[in-house]
Amino acid sequence: MRKLTTIAFVLCLMTAAGMAQVPSAGNVFFGYSLNHGDTGWTRTGTLNGWEGSLEGRILPHIGLVADVSQQFGTLTIPGLGPTDETTTSFLFGPRVSFGIGPARPFVHFLVGGSYLREESPFIDNTDISYAQAFGGGLDYRLVPLVSWRVQLDSLLTNHHHDWQDNTRFSTGIVFRF
Repeated sequence: MRKLTTIAFVLCLMTAAGMAQVPSAGNVFFGYSLNHGDTGWTRTGTLNGWEGSLEGRILPHIGLVADVSQQFGTLTIPGLGPTDETTTSFLFGPRVSFGIGPARPFVHFLVGGSYLREESPFIDNTDISYAQAFGGGLDYRLVPLVSWRVQLDSLLTNHHHDWQDNTRFSTGIVFRF
């Protein structure tokens, strides 16, 4: 029992020493988001909205990201006319980034879910589906703790049991901590 306690104590010390090497930096992003692509029901269009994310670094160049976005607008369904659309995505995953002077390029792969709400005089529909985003962007440092982000993602969803491959563009302000 004494040997097991000693091993557990040494492992705890090694873990604490290892955690001291992990940077505690991260960032918070909030900005404008434009989603162009297919939203199901055989229609395409452009939806405008917002995106926010929180990243915490686990290694110097690798972080974990929680990303939430919502886009909304009016699209036309053939035969049914204009429909108000709202899509909300909740995504999580790893991000790899590195600094080059004032710029910090990054790539990420995020998975999660997407919620679609459709309203018109003829339909009132909601759908929840799997979602994933693969993409990247660039954070450009404006002042020591504030950057501007430009990001482009391929956002894949499966609303109405049909795959949609959307292009999501986002830009806005990043606060680093």
